[in-house]
Amino acid sequence: MPKGYNGTILRVNLTSGTISTETPDETLFRRYLGGGGLGAYYLYKEVPPGADPLGPENKLIFMTSVINGAPLSGANRYSAVAKSPLTGGYGEAEAGGYWGPALKSAGYDGIIIEGQSDAPVYLDVNEGSCEIRDAAQYWGQLADAVQHGLEEEIGDKKIRVLQTGIAGENLVRYAALVNQQRHFHGRAGLGAVMGSKKLKAIVCRGRKRMEPASKEDAQGVFKWFKETYDKAADPRHDMGTAQGVRHLDADGILPTYNFRDGSFADALEISGERMRDTILVNRGTCHACVVACKREVAVEGTDITAEYGGPEYETIAANGSLLGIGNLKHIAEANKRLAQYVLDSISTGAVIAFAMECYEKGIITDEDTGGIALNWGDESVALQLIDMIAKREGIGDILAEGVKRAADRYGNGADHYAMHVKGQELPMHEPRGKRSLALAYATSPTGADHMEAPHDPFYESFDPQGFSALSSLGLIEPVDRLDMGPKKVKAYYYTQLVWTLYDTVGMCDFVGEPINDLLIDKLGVYVSAVTGWNVSVWEMLKVSERTNMLKRAFNVREGFTPADDNLPERMFEPLMAGALEGVAIDKGEFAEMLNLYYDMTGWDRETGFPTKAKLIELDLEWLA
Repeated sequence: MPKGYNGTILRVNLTSGTISTETPDETLFRRYLGGGGLGAYYLYKEVPPGADPLGPENKLIFMTSVINGAPLSGANRYSAVAKSPLTGGYGEAEAGGYWGPALKSAGYDGIIIEGQSDAPVYLDVNEGSCEIRDAAQYWGQLADAVQHGLEEEIGDKKIRVLQTGIAGENLVRYAALVNQQRHFHGRAGLGAVMGSKKLKAIVCRGRKRMEPASKEDAQGVFKWFKETYDKAADPRHDMGTAQGVRHLDADGILPTYNFRDGSFADALEISGERMRDTILVNRGTCHACVVACKREVAVEGTDITAEYGGPEYETIAANGSLLGIGNLKHIAEANKRLAQYVLDSISTGAVIAFAMECYEKGIITDEDTGGIALNWGDESVALQLIDMIAKREGIGDILAEGVKRAADRYGNGADHYAMHVKGQELPMHEPRGKRSLALAYATSPTGADHMEAPHDPFYESFDPQGFSALSSLGLIEPVDRLDMGPKKVKAYYYTQLVWTLYDTVGMCDFVGEPINDLLIDKLGVYVSAVTGWNVSVWEMLKVSERTNMLKRAFNVREGFTPADDNLPERMFEPLMAGALEGVAIDKGEFAEMLNLYYDMTGWDRETGFPTKAKLIELDLEWLA
């Protein structure tokens, strides 16, 4: 077994209460590297077609990777994978923090959870062992109570706790997972999968250290990044992802009033600058990362403390401008509640925006809401709906199903206001102003996802002299953000492979290029140094292709067709306000863009399934 891995996967069957370990062949590790790649492999192989996402046949898979837990900034992320209860297709979400490195330190590269328990349980993973323990006292408790309760029960405040929340217990279809109360697997509804298994938490602790095959080469990359990265000049350290609020508003692409508008009158009131200057108390971080982009906020005179972290850009936009709310303290309160219930902040905000617009249009009535007026900008109602969704009370029971199912329930044209792809709500980035997102949202295996690839402003910085990020991939010609032609498709396809790679090796997108300074070439050197393999960038990008093909094949097997690779109708309608007022995506150009991407990727235009030749080229002949 190469360095970097323990070589051991933990398997827990909650139906039978049995625990076992297995040692996959080294070839499997090299072919998939870990993370989403290895998770997709096990999900396709082991979850039968048509399985109920909330039933015992679904599996919840956690995978670390070769560099997970290494002392390089960004090398702390790990993947959670399952069939999604939100989309009915492939589900995956990454998280940073400390839990992934702790799992590696406990002696395991991944955990496969199968079956369902009759009663609430948690897993205690410690120094090469795992025990199923009673969690009845934690069921129905907020995330902070669970964290503190487990620390007290085990007698160790240094344990790393991954948990589902009350929303997951109640099978809210966009319930999230969280470790240490602030590092989220936000998307795909994986918290509901964990809740369906009556698995409340997984505690990890251990002391095992992963030694690289070549300490000298690994240290060389570490030293290079330390000398190259300038924390003082990094806006993500200064303001976190919230630094994007002001820029996106100025560009006319800050999602506002359920994606009707692209600019918000109170954008500066909810900006990263305003947060930094008012309620920010600390810049948090993840395992061994110097970037420290996490926000920690506190509001004097309230119970909003740094324990819950702080709102990132997605939370700010989804629970701020999208709802017509311009109060940063309200957003901090919403962030706290979302963290306590463990809800996806994107989908929650999008569902509330859907409800508010349907109420405005008369589709949702006072009778439906129990007399609650769902008016834009109403802070108290927005908070009330968060509570009702997590607990599935009143109208919250319908909204807990997500916008697609809620729109089907209400009818009368409600689907026009349901901003989703394949059932997953749109993130807070506007495809009408960043056109590669039209591809990203439409073709992502998990439904609308803004983390498929870097966004279009980076494509404008490509440089023919080769000094820009990703020039080593041949991306040396700038492409306008509103372009939808072949150059944009190529740029998206190449950069998507890079970001899929980050999800397989556990590297943070905010540390790797093009957002930050870690060159993809240096990442290849580091993976080789840790494992002892001779890994090239070309080989790593083939891992990305292989991973993406598996995810696509899974969705086709579950009944998805090319017709599902589409966008909400609103994206083809003009923006109503902002710098891009009047701008819309052209359906003909989008169709041409999609066809070219299919051809470039190796997907059949008629079926959407990967072609036989592409599968064989990627060592996936067993799928052909």
